[in-house]
Amino acid sequence: MIRAYELTKRYGEKTVVEDLSFTVRPGTVTGFLGPNGAGKSTTMRMLLGLDAPTRGRSTIGDRPYATHTAPLHEVGALLEARSVHPGRTAFHHLMALAHTHGIPRRRVDEVLDLAGIHDVARKRVKGFSLGMGQRLGIAAALLGDPAAVILDEPVNGLDPEGVLWIRNLLKSLAAEGRTVLVSSHLMSEMALTAEHLIIIGRGRLLADTTVERFVRESGTGSVKVVTPEAGLLAELLAEPGVQITSDAPGVLDVRGTDGEHIGRTAARNGIPLFELTPQTASLEQAFMDLTRDSVEYVTPSIAPQPEGAAA
Repeated sequence: MIRAYELTKRYGEKTVVEDLSFTVRPGTVTGFLGPNGAGKSTTMRMLLGLDAPTRGRSTIGDRPYATHTAPLHEVGALLEARSVHPGRTAFHHLMALAHTHGIPRRRVDEVLDLAGIHDVARKRVKGFSLGMGQRLGIAAALLGDPAAVILDEPVNGLDPEGVLWIRNLLKSLAAEGRTVLVSSHLMSEMALTAEHLIIIGRGRLLADTTVERFVRESGTGSVKVVTPEAGLLAELLAEPGVQITSDAPGVLDVRGTDGEHIGRTAARNGIPLFELTPQTASLEQAFMDLTRDSVEYVTPSIAPQPEGAAA
């Protein structure tokens, strides 16, 4: 397991991470989410011993990372795909890492095949695209067949096939009983890949829960109601905590209550319903709602223009 115990990191008077505690368990893909500047990369660096915490501690496999005698076998990490000597080939980069742990050449060939870059293994890294660099970084992370994997934005620069590959790879690693911690800004991808979420904002823990529970309890879901007596039904449903909006005649978007209550209210008052459909919130909607006050850079809202509108 990966554990953080009250991790705190300050740079001068600026606190980047504050009293952050969480546990990443094996057998599950855990998404590590937060707005820009939330402290995700700093936290990952502290987990891997690259940054010393101002206070608190962390362990991987019940020990600090720096105390592992063969760390590549314990945890594979990708924090910066471009941290490779540009004059080396992909093969020689991986071989140099393999020599530090006595890893045989056949394992280098295995991860090159796994990452889909065996055909470019003899090319210098300086000629790699961003996506190829990401694949090489992931190959390096898996070189030691580690029990835990920590990946920062692994789908950066990958094409759709590459995104699908990394999604299936992460799920397969978790299915093998490994501990998988992955950060991403792509909420749609996290919704398809992660089972558990750790969400931080301004360096503090905001949520530590499953994806399903987080979306269900976000409060951003609604019920779509279609009825010829929308005005009357809206009056009957109006009560504290219930929000009712309409963007078309006869159509209501109801938040703060469920379909059963709406249906019973309509039945008691003889109101016909043509549609009563729960609208489940997306992970992106739930995430934006939770982190609204933790965003470092706030941009103005831009309403979409109607089709055919002048640019």
